[in-house]
Amino acid sequence: MVPDKADVLIVGAGIIGLTLARRLVMAGCDNVVIVEKEKALGMHASGRNSGVLHAGIYYDPDSMKAKSCLNGNFLMRAYCREKGLPLLTNGKVIVARDEGEHPALHELERRATANGAKVEMIDEEQLAGIEPNARTVGKALFSHYTACVDPGAVLESLRKDLEAGGKTTLVTGCLFMGLRGSRTAVTSRGDISFRRFVNASGAYCDRIAHMFGVGRQYRLIPFKGIYRKLRKGLSHTVRGNIYPVPDIRNPFLGVHFSRDIHGEVVLGPTAIPAFGRENYGFVSGIDREAVSIALSDAILFFSNPKFREVALTEPRKFLSRAFFRDAARLVKVLSPSDIESSEKVGIRAQLVDWRTKELVGDFHVIADGDAVHILNPISPAFTSSMDIAETLVREHFPGSGSGRKEETS
Repeated sequence: MVPDKADVLIVGAGIIGLTLARRLVMAGCDNVVIVEKEKALGMHASGRNSGVLHAGIYYDPDSMKAKSCLNGNFLMRAYCREKGLPLLTNGKVIVARDEGEHPALHELERRATANGAKVEMIDEEQLAGIEPNARTVGKALFSHYTACVDPGAVLESLRKDLEAGGKTTLVTGCLFMGLRGSRTAVTSRGDISFRRFVNASGAYCDRIAHMFGVGRQYRLIPFKGIYRKLRKGLSHTVRGNIYPVPDIRNPFLGVHFSRDIHGEVVLGPTAIPAFGRENYGFVSGIDREAVSIALSDAILFFSNPKFREVALTEPRKFLSRAFFRDAARLVKVLSPSDIESSEKVGIRAQLVDWRTKELVGDFHVIADGDAVHILNPISPAFTSSMDIAETLVREHFPGSGSGRKEETS
């Protein structure tokens, strides 16, 4: 049965929606309703990510990502230990493919240190002791706090917590369709009146924000993350995580190796412009919005050099040969036959500020009246989620009711 009233109505039962509901209950809220359009949890970004808990290395110290990532990492670790969920504290190495990447490597060290992360610059001999098969030129950066969890297990544990508490109702298979008046949500399973509203709808957050008349300068552009994996018998060649030095002008980390909690080593993801918010297959997930997305991509291609570089280079990685070339630069020994296809694929719903045609690098929160809109919940949103939930509850609940619009990045 769908409740007809909620103190707080949350749209989206991904990691942000679930952790926020948990924190609201802890703060004393006793009638939280979460509506989720899918029939099961983890169908999109929250269940399709690699499970890596990031350590605040990449982000500008003044950003919301930097302020939330490391504490979110620690909070998620503590939660997994409390609940007996799988947790690997295996660290990560960031390797240089040539000497020209050393300045960027030092910039990552600077950011990490400013953000409180435990990192150290290591040489090739030290790298061999941590990740014997990792390859670098001269030096690499070792992150101690990078870890790995099972995203599906975390989501399921949060669901059980919320249901056991008796103060949260989770309704799956329930699509938010719009507003009636200012405080009634129209859903595919009936109307729900609310005192406060939270837009935690992930890949659809811009659409819902626009229904409330906010964030109209922002739109989401989807990127497809394709993964591959090491064939069975080779997982021992990667102990933790091997990442390249990224192009810090763009919010993508490049193809990398990650050992998951099942012992499987996945490679990826790509960042290929996609034609749908759920375009997981070659054509599946492409809908009538594809024309609009393609037009937006074309405009960005000609107006944004950084997007143009991604659009020209990433689609090549559909081909196994190009994907292999990227991966092979990170390790000493790898052959094309070592890599198998994987069913794992995700969509990164990237926010774009259409006024400037720039990809938004940080999380973005707009609080307007009785509603809070969580925009650009991209990596490291899973890692940051518990800290984001604490921040949102502290700053926006209970709301002042002033109707004053606030934006946070």
